[in-house]
Amino acid sequence: MANNRIGIREFVELTVRTGDLNPITSNSNNTAIIGSQIHRKLQAAHRESDYEKEVYLKTAVTVNDEDYQLEGRADGVWTDDTGLTVEEIKTSARPWEEATQNTKDRYWAQARIYGHLLCEQRHLDQATITLVYVQTSTDTVSRFSEVKSAAELADDFTDLLEEFRDWLKLRSDIIKRRNTSIDQLDFPFPQFRAGQHELAAAVYKAIYSQARLFVQAPTGTGKTISALFPTLKAMGTGLIQRAFYLTAKQSTRRVAEQAMALMAQAGLTAKSITLTAKDTITFADEPDDPSKNPYMLGYYDRLKPALHDLLEHEDQLTRPVIETYARKHRLDPFEFSLDASLFCDVIICDYNYLFDPLVFLQRFFSEKDDSNFFLIDEAHNLVSRARDMYTAAITDQDFVQLKKALTPYKGAPLTKVRRAMTRILNTLDATTSTLLTSQPTIFQDDPLDDLTAVLFRFTEVVHDWLSEPPTPALQPAVDLVLPVFFLANQYLRIGDFYDATFKTEVTKENGQIMVKELCLDPSQFVDEALKKGRGAVLFSATLSPMAYFQKLLGGIDNSLAYTLPSPFDPAKQAVIVDASVNTTYRRRTQDLPQLIASLTTLVRTKSGNYLFFFPSYAYLKTAYEAFTAANPDLRICAQENAMTEADRQTFLDYFQTGSEPIIGFAVLGGIFAEGIDLKGSRLIGVAIISVGLPGINAETDQLRAYFDRANGQGFAYAYQLPGFNNVLQAGGRVIRGTKDVGVILLIDERFITPRYARLFPDHWTHAQVSYNPTQLAQLLTHFWEAHHENTAHA
Repeated sequence: MANNRIGIREFVELTVRTGDLNPITSNSNNTAIIGSQIHRKLQAAHRESDYEKEVYLKTAVTVNDEDYQLEGRADGVWTDDTGLTVEEIKTSARPWEEATQNTKDRYWAQARIYGHLLCEQRHLDQATITLVYVQTSTDTVSRFSEVKSAAELADDFTDLLEEFRDWLKLRSDIIKRRNTSIDQLDFPFPQFRAGQHELAAAVYKAIYSQARLFVQAPTGTGKTISALFPTLKAMGTGLIQRAFYLTAKQSTRRVAEQAMALMAQAGLTAKSITLTAKDTITFADEPDDPSKNPYMLGYYDRLKPALHDLLEHEDQLTRPVIETYARKHRLDPFEFSLDASLFCDVIICDYNYLFDPLVFLQRFFSEKDDSNFFLIDEAHNLVSRARDMYTAAITDQDFVQLKKALTPYKGAPLTKVRRAMTRILNTLDATTSTLLTSQPTIFQDDPLDDLTAVLFRFTEVVHDWLSEPPTPALQPAVDLVLPVFFLANQYLRIGDFYDATFKTEVTKENGQIMVKELCLDPSQFVDEALKKGRGAVLFSATLSPMAYFQKLLGGIDNSLAYTLPSPFDPAKQAVIVDASVNTTYRRRTQDLPQLIASLTTLVRTKSGNYLFFFPSYAYLKTAYEAFTAANPDLRICAQENAMTEADRQTFLDYFQTGSEPIIGFAVLGGIFAEGIDLKGSRLIGVAIISVGLPGINAETDQLRAYFDRANGQGFAYAYQLPGFNNVLQAGGRVIRGTKDVGVILLIDERFITPRYARLFPDHWTHAQVSYNPTQLAQLLTHFWEAHHENTAHA
């Protein structure tokens, strides 16, 4: 049976920690850069011949016949004439004298546990426990040591373990109930759909063999339930203990929640939680100042009873459930959800909680854990998302505007902040003067070390300032500084990963400077993240060509691939290529009348609801105006830039069964091109205008050049394949159920060329070609007449 792994730091936090929550100074994602730099510096200063750094330690604990593994890393270990010494390094901007007693107790508890494990593993009678405390605001290093016998350290550990035993028993009881219910759980439908059983079997085999599996499962396969059901079955046998269902969109997270609810109705008793973004779930009445936030003051004093209450009464910890219990116990809902996740079997969350180096869940992913397994939904989105996660930018305007906004605020700490910003602005000016001598933008292989140095100093100064609660008069200044502080931290953190897969972009346009660390190939980072678990299944309706996604998602050499056929009858979907239109930029104006004629033919041949997808808002607007003028009697709506959630829903609500037909204009790769489910007559056809190539720009050209050097496929990797994936996603909006009938009209002569035709999925290979509106009308009429009996709903 896979061990339940618990980090020693988390063990100490739950048993020892009391008092307030301060996410600004205690959140490791905000302070990791400073802390890790200091750790490396102090570790490098040791001259002991047998000095060991980052020593991995673990111990096994059994409760209720369940095995648990406590694990962590001691910062430093060495032996001298006095015996073994274990060193724990802590950093804070506050002087040691001002640290709370609870903070000191936690530091010592963690260090003593490492001492106990070392005595136990190396059969020692005693150990010296050294706590190194670095005050970052002054670089003051304080060292405190104590000599403890092995018996004393064992007693200290036993006392903590006894307090933690209640939590282990709670987790053990949850696991026992879960496993019993999983053993009796049947698939929650009378029978498997076509392809579902095969997909479920492939997922189980991937878990069993500790593999990484890429699956293309077309729309209608029922991917979510087909992935979660075998994962839970594997959990019940002890192959894994926790599954992470990672998605790119809120809509797919809801589908995962629905699948868990469906299995719960079938008898499943398992804990699942949906993690919601901090800025979304934070209560509206929470003050920005943590020292005045009632949901953070005394947080750790109320956490334990709140967790007991939540876990004893709820299984599906959705956002409303978390918010209800957070209000009941006056806890910050985001932090409460993270603490509750430690007791959950299925964690539904965004990609960034595993892959983003700034916000990944350190409590789960600081070490490899074979009891975790990853289900990556809509994995085609992960390519661009991962690239964005490892890209960071800084502009001079970030600091110019902040300096101006801080003018009314006085005080010595803010004077240091202003000086740090002045150094950044001076460095940016010097950089552009040197590099941008004849052009507004340059790309270079090396990072800007001078900029990194002044940004690091800025984060140090701000961190020191934020270590003390601000006065009410200065709270607005804190609110102004924090966003820029986080931007600088992000730039520095990404700089830690900088290698040959990055470029540094320096731009000066309209007098404004921008420096970007541009990630071109995130595959190694995705690979490293996925190695944190036992294995992974990455699935989507559009992972084609498979080798492209395997390469960019870190799995070309160590993964399996599986493609399922569409479960729907291909005869119920007409795929027509309109080769009479050229949609390249230089021909759009010339071919606009032909485009409007084709679109008009589509909607006039069969009345109903349609979506037209365009590669840009500009092209959409031009075509919208021309189509509306040509068809003034039709009901038409159009996607707009930066639509709110309410705007999006209003747009979708136009597409109803039995209402007046609607024609929607939307953008390829946008919010209506994937993740929407308009079944039956809510949508009977789409027109996809162009092959979806991204707009030509300097950054995408850098991507092209990189992959030309790497594998000779620069155009395909930078332009063609990302664009065609958007085409496939848009086409997938039409057939959503076994009774659906509809048309996909691909408008661009390039679709019939071998470069694109070979990318068609199997259920598009029956595509027909039209060369004029008359021929298009004949093809459409023949299709709709053939399916007259099936389109009473249409």
